[in-house]
Amino acid sequence: GHNFWTQIRLLEMSTKKTGKRKLENQDESNKPWLNDEDYELPSDIDEQKLTQIVNDLRKAIVDLEKDLEKENPLDDFEVETFTIPPHCVPIRCDVRYFDWDALAHEVSFDVITMDPPWKLAGSAPTRGVAIAYSQLPNSDIENIPIPKLQENGFLFIWVINARYAFAIELMEKWGYRLVDNIAWVKSTVNRRMAKGHGFYLQHAKETCLIGKKGSDPPNMRMGVKSDVIFSRRRGQSQKPEEIYELIEALVPDGKYLEIFARRNNLRNY
Repeated sequence: GHNFWTQIRLLEMSTKKTGKRKLENQDESNKPWLNDEDYELPSDIDEQKLTQIVNDLRKAIVDLEKDLEKENPLDDFEVETFTIPPHCVPIRCDVRYFDWDALAHEVSFDVITMDPPWKLAGSAPTRGVAIAYSQLPNSDIENIPIPKLQENGFLFIWVINARYAFAIELMEKWGYRLVDNIAWVKSTVNRRMAKGHGFYLQHAKETCLIGKKGSDPPNMRMGVKSDVIFSRRRGQSQKPEEIYELIEALVPDGKYLEIFARRNNLRNY
């Protein structure tokens, strides 16, 4: 009977398997790899020098892996490396194939929040910034059966400029009406505005749309928080903790669902 957060994380969607199958299906005469019997070393090559080069490369790879571990000590998908909060139910899955009906059968949520990995358009949509996560087309996001998961309550959706209008249309299709929005103004460690890349203007904020469906959820309290969050910019795509505090203040002791959650935002409320 305790309130809880159910937070669903999207598995990495790799296309490497498809590419591997293509390689394996190629004609043997055109295969792009070499086995020992395919290639003989020239007679004049210094094998000792070649061995040293190979050993140096192996050592460089090991050193690189160690450096990466220092920068990323916890793999985002290694659940064993951190403690799951007692009042949080993390679900690791691919949202395209998850059994949403089973979840909807167990619980109806008071608040649903989602930060979709919107598919970016254009030849240089990120202006040179590397994206460290997989993206989903609009159709896959639209296919998530949000209406089954909530009868009455709020839906929070983080949007990018290019998907603003689509997100509003999506809300209406799911049975919600737009009632408010939150602006997260990003700051630096020195409490200055953190400006980032943008197409026409430098972006220093993100927007979260708020939709409402049906009647008010139990215990809802109005006017408890501001529609502006001013907090530090953190990791890529990482949202501020203040958004969770806002949700928990708006609907205390509720049942909350986050789709496309991150390990660092697991809640214990």
